[in-house]
Amino acid sequence: MSGQAGIAKQSIIEAAIELFTTKGFKGTTIRDIAGRARLNSANISYYFQGKQGLLEACLVSFFEPYLTLLEKENKKVAWEDPEICFHRAIRKILVFQSDHHLLTRFVWREITIDSQISREIISSYLMKERYYFKELTSAVIGEHHSALPVSMIIIQLKGMLSTPFLNSHYISEVWGMHPKEPYFIEKYYESIIDWLQEALKVQKSDMHADRPPAPAIKTV
Repeated sequence: MSGQAGIAKQSIIEAAIELFTTKGFKGTTIRDIAGRARLNSANISYYFQGKQGLLEACLVSFFEPYLTLLEKENKKVAWEDPEICFHRAIRKILVFQSDHHLLTRFVWREITIDSQISREIISSYLMKERYYFKELTSAVIGEHHSALPVSMIIIQLKGMLSTPFLNSHYISEVWGMHPKEPYFIEKYYESIIDWLQEALKVQKSDMHADRPPAPAIKTV
């Protein structure tokens, strides 16, 4: 692909990300994207075969580098401390999402919609993500038992990693914090690590011996 074509494709993707985030996928037209990218509508059909193909390209532009970050840290476990690799993966994910905050917000929001494309993403990219997180978590725990089940650790960690970007408007307006700022990312990273270290603590055999029963949940 020529440099000119590469620039055109990137301009289209950036315009699509901005419009998909603010107007939604259904509320955005090919003409809107072409106008924002300052290109002809025919370019979108030529490079992406339409709006659906452009949506898929946006999702791939997020998940490919995102999973590469996790994959690299998984490989380093063979010769580095697993805990260091896990912490580094978390930091890299936060920085990556902060650098691409609009794309991140759109992608995680899109995954919450029950659609064909979201099911494809879940069955491919997110299943691979689960594998990488399970490998990192298990490497840190080793032969012991953690304070929480591995599945619960990963589910809660996933929520922590996506929340600032999925709810960036709330965080900005209510708390006066901005997920795209390095200071926020550093402080948020530290809070995740503090929580993770507690969650991954080796469970003592008698840890639950004197624990009172959980209160019943009342339903209205």
